[in-house]
Amino acid sequence: MKTLILTTAFLISLNLLSQDTIIPLWPEGKVPNFIQSGEKEIHKNEGILIISKVQKPTIEVYLPSQRNATGEAMLIFPGGGYGVLAYDWEGTDIAKFLNGKGIAGIVVKYRLPSDISQKDKHYVPLMDAQRAMRLVRHNSATFNIAANKIGIIGFSAGGHLASTLGTHFNEKVYEYVDDADQESAWPDFMVLGYPVISFGNSTHGGSKMNLIGKNPSADLVQHFSNEKQVTSHTPPTFLMHATDDEAVPVENSLLFYQALKNNGVSATMHVYPKGGHGFSLARNDIHLRGWTERMFEWIESLR
Repeated sequence: MKTLILTTAFLISLNLLSQDTIIPLWPEGKVPNFIQSGEKEIHKNEGILIISKVQKPTIEVYLPSQRNATGEAMLIFPGGGYGVLAYDWEGTDIAKFLNGKGIAGIVVKYRLPSDISQKDKHYVPLMDAQRAMRLVRHNSATFNIAANKIGIIGFSAGGHLASTLGTHFNEKVYEYVDDADQESAWPDFMVLGYPVISFGNSTHGGSKMNLIGKNPSADLVQHFSNEKQVTSHTPPTFLMHATDDEAVPVENSLLFYQALKNNGVSATMHVYPKGGHGFSLARNDIHLRGWTERMFEWIESLR
């Protein structure tokens, strides 16, 4: 029996240290705001893995080798207008790239707002984001990361969710379910790639509609316009955007940068003349792809 227990523990340890450990965000039967329905999660691969109608939110953990590990980790929020997740393009590809710099990459498969399988759908992505941060911080020793070096990165609508976590980290949006929820949901640093920030005039209409509906109240618009929620406690932030982005206007990043500056929060912003929207790592653009090195340099400056 003792041998069996030791073997089981060893196998669990190996699994947790593998490159693609997938862990449920919530204990079975304790997913908040969930309504049992016939809605099914959909995975489609059309050059990019697109996931929609997420029913079982998870984190997928990619760890660098222990010798290369810096102790830092980043939770990754893929974009997709709060309608889908560009799961590999702005998720697992980013995690693997971070591993090359010794940083743990943890992809968050968060629930997308649904009138069918959720109550109060506009709070559901934030619930999953807060829980992901708390769960990772709770397991930091297991993942060989420092509990005070856990950042976040989000793209497009995933950038909106990341900036929501960075500005609403202390807002109680669900009842605690276990010991992990005693941890702080505050990110130690934040990276926002061509992010949706505002639900005002410069917004991305699809993200806004999917999260807070066609005719949202003024209070909801204000609450989720994250440039209006910045305080001195918002984490240090790195922003990058392309001027010619026609889907999410560059004004989103400009507004957030100004709010950070006004509140005395350390902020760095890189605005590129060309690149459009949704360029991810931009590996085929010799100029634009430099954003990743600028980000790594910025992370090093925080150490």
